[in-house]
Amino acid sequence: MKTALIVSGGWDGHKPKEFAQRLGDQLAKRDFKVEQATSLDALTQDLSKFGVVIPNWTMDKLPEEASKNLCGSVAEGKTNVAGIHGGAGDAFRGDLAYEWMIGGHFVGHPHVGDYTVEIVKDHAVTRGLPKSFAYKSEEYYLMVDPAIDVLAEASYTHEGKTCKMPIAWTKNWGKGRVFYSSLGHDPKEFDDFPASLQLAIQGLCWAAGEL
Repeated sequence: MKTALIVSGGWDGHKPKEFAQRLGDQLAKRDFKVEQATSLDALTQDLSKFGVVIPNWTMDKLPEEASKNLCGSVAEGKTNVAGIHGGAGDAFRGDLAYEWMIGGHFVGHPHVGDYTVEIVKDHAVTRGLPKSFAYKSEEYYLMVDPAIDVLAEASYTHEGKTCKMPIAWTKNWGKGRVFYSSLGHDPKEFDDFPASLQLAIQGLCWAAGEL
């Protein structure tokens, strides 16, 4: 089902309008019919008409009705969910069902600067991507569901310890598909690091069942 709902708002620092346009344009090039919304009321409608719902809404609070409808619709296989950076991974803080569905949530970015993204799994989402690519931006420190299927990761050194931090993953939520990538603080990064855009769009298409 080549249909997508992008729901945008929340903290303006993540430029939700610009990302909504950028992601929407990229999906339209792949023959998706894209519906844009700037109210969380959009998540209370019948979501079964969308192949994928894309939260693009940093912070804020998700109303109970919208949370139940979104999480329930994905779990029942009526739709799927996918998103990037803070628009999905730092959305609706404290909504445990939403955070569990996405597979992780932002807790900080003590490192801002250069790092290397490593592709660690051959998957429809990662096809055609380089084995690794340079990136420069916020590096998200995330709390993650141990059951996620990690596609890309990066080394994270903080307080004298180094760990492998997931960058992008897929998972199931009931019968629904979930994709998340932590890349994409500013739309310009998609121009500076084209692999990050490819990862995001292929992830959105996969979640919609179109890849």
